[in-house]
Amino acid sequence: MALRAKVLYDFHSENPGEISIAENEVVTLFSEEELEGWLEGENSRGEAGLFPASYVEIIRDHITSNNNGLSLPQAKVQTSYTPSQSQRGFGADSSSFHTSQGSDDDWDDEWDDNSPVANAPQGLGSSPPLHPIATSLPGRGSTPQHQQQAKSSATVGRNLNRFSTFVKSGGEAFLLGEASAFVKDGDRICVVMGKHGPEWQEDPYPFTCTIDDPTKQTKFKGMKSYMSYGLTPTHTNVQVNRRYKHFDWLYARLVERFPVISVPHLPEKQATGRFEEDFLSKRRKGLIWWMNHMTSHPVLAHCDVFQHFLTCGADEKAWKQGKRKAERDELVGANFFLTISPPSVPLDLQEVENKIEGFKAFTKKMDENIVVVNTSINEFARKQMSGFKKEYQKVGQSFKYLAQAFELDQQVYSVGLNKAISYTGEAYEAIGEYFAEQPRQDLDPISDLLDLYKGHLSNFPDIIHVQKGALTKVKDCPKQEGELHDRCNIISFATLAEIQHFHRTRVRDFRSQMQHHLRQQISFFQKITAKLEDALQRYDDDQ
Repeated sequence: MALRAKVLYDFHSENPGEISIAENEVVTLFSEEELEGWLEGENSRGEAGLFPASYVEIIRDHITSNNNGLSLPQAKVQTSYTPSQSQRGFGADSSSFHTSQGSDDDWDDEWDDNSPVANAPQGLGSSPPLHPIATSLPGRGSTPQHQQQAKSSATVGRNLNRFSTFVKSGGEAFLLGEASAFVKDGDRICVVMGKHGPEWQEDPYPFTCTIDDPTKQTKFKGMKSYMSYGLTPTHTNVQVNRRYKHFDWLYARLVERFPVISVPHLPEKQATGRFEEDFLSKRRKGLIWWMNHMTSHPVLAHCDVFQHFLTCGADEKAWKQGKRKAERDELVGANFFLTISPPSVPLDLQEVENKIEGFKAFTKKMDENIVVVNTSINEFARKQMSGFKKEYQKVGQSFKYLAQAFELDQQVYSVGLNKAISYTGEAYEAIGEYFAEQPRQDLDPISDLLDLYKGHLSNFPDIIHVQKGALTKVKDCPKQEGELHDRCNIISFATLAEIQHFHRTRVRDFRSQMQHHLRQQISFFQKITAKLEDALQRYDDDQ
């Protein structure tokens, strides 16, 4: 009988030789032998490859004999792999990624949108480093020699603890008291108890930031072109110019700095058509949404690296200094949690777990329905821009043909009617154009908002994983309840505060966007009504 295992946690393949597996899925193992913490097998979709051993439990069928000598299967016994100490040994230092995207020698020219980023920060949602996997992996008919060869040549560049995000974020090191850094008062992040639970302390100095239409710039004597965006924050009223790559650099720093805060995703890059008007317009709208979410977050809005991004002008030396400071920030990984100042009221861990599970179910349902809404409005927009426009223009043309037929009658009293019918045809053609143009006003903005929130929803599994990893650690170490419990409280307070901020922002955004949509719809149909009433008036004028 083939050896099987039950999947404990979702794993998404990111490198050649790996396969994706889903929680509760039953996979077939080719061998029990681990390859540097990995197992090889086949998932339910028939894909063969590697997956972390700590993500599955082996299912064993034990056979015993009854008094009559007949073999009877006992209940299935599941055994799980426990990550070794070497797999768990990520301390505070390994959670920090002090890397630089681009050269300090020229903060602008040396940053190329299309060049690969060496040693990019491994923040939440980023891919772990690639690792070479042996081309000949042990399969169903492989020999022990082949297995040993694959084992010796496989280099795993990823922590395989079942709470890998928990470890990678520095959560485990902080929980075990391994974090150590000097935290200035200005770096402290306060969580307070609000009416609905923990929340980030309200921003005493709120501000916003506008983003102008991009302008095309050149360098190297016109050999290379790029787009520059003018940013004007209201708390300085001084415009600074930034390229998309600068936003990209900032995003990497923020993800590295804040492991339990959902940093909004930037609009996607595009290799071709980067200077086309439609693409630039869509990117600017996406950046405006991104900036609005940044400036409205009490923590992100006032962190040093974001303020440096918004306020540093054309002084190249000042930019480089701020850039180096951000890339050498010590308050990342485990040390980030040292900056959290929680309320003095302790949390009930069971209640926290229930809230997290409820939020997890909410985000899953929201994510599913965002796909449904996006599909529906995109299909509706397509119909408006092609089908509806075509049908109204067809009706309009038919009315105009009828008017042309009537013009063959040379009676004077027929002239007014002919003109009125012809104008009705023109009105229908105009209405067809209204339908084609309308999605830009009312449906596209909803789609842009949904895209932004899909990014947030993709962040939360990792954030939740950090918090659940802390809860699990506390449960596994009941004898160390004191300080361990207090540090778990800090992680829980920060996570619940971020969830609270997400809900408040979600309510604000979707209320505002749905109001905008309905106002646009009302205005749209009023415009159609006005056009039809104008056509109707022509029939009174012809008498």
